[in-house]
Amino acid sequence: MTIRLALLGSINIGGNRIKMADLRKQMAARGFGAVETVAASGNVILSSEESETALSERLSAMIEEELGFVGFVVVRTIDEVRSAIEDNPFHGDGSDKMVHTIFLPHAPVEGGFEALLEAHRDRGAEKLALGDRVLYLDYVHGVGISDLTGRFIEKRLGCRGTARNMTSLKRILAKMENYA
Repeated sequence: MTIRLALLGSINIGGNRIKMADLRKQMAARGFGAVETVAASGNVILSSEESETALSERLSAMIEEELGFVGFVVVRTIDEVRSAIEDNPFHGDGSDKMVHTIFLPHAPVEGGFEALLEAHRDRGAEKLALGDRVLYLDYVHGVGISDLTGRFIEKRLGCRGTARNMTSLKRILAKMENYA
């Protein structure tokens, strides 16, 4: 079995509320086996031999059926989570709470990253870099005051994403390394 991280987007923001204990129960009832959640933002560690796509689709369907809203799920291996930290060019320079990795289900549309850079030019101090199915972002002065909202980014990249800061990713990685 491969240890995977399911990053559930849009969990516990807006009206999309769920307790992680309830999520674990629902996943167990759906045959996902023993799962571990990290924080209340939809980070689920599990073991599975399903493909990334199949696992993402099954979790998204469960969220929609059980919780009543359209779920967005990105699945990554432990090595990909480690890379999301180590390959982030802003990690170590900016604050761990301000430096984020935004996990994308696939590469941005052709020219999407360039469109994002152009649209953001002269709008803020944030720093951006593109990786393999990730967008690295240093919010510098804070997420709450940034013009780089999820919608702003999604519109240019042509795909949704779900972000985690370095503090969260380090905590998640530590749990994944100890998951049995």
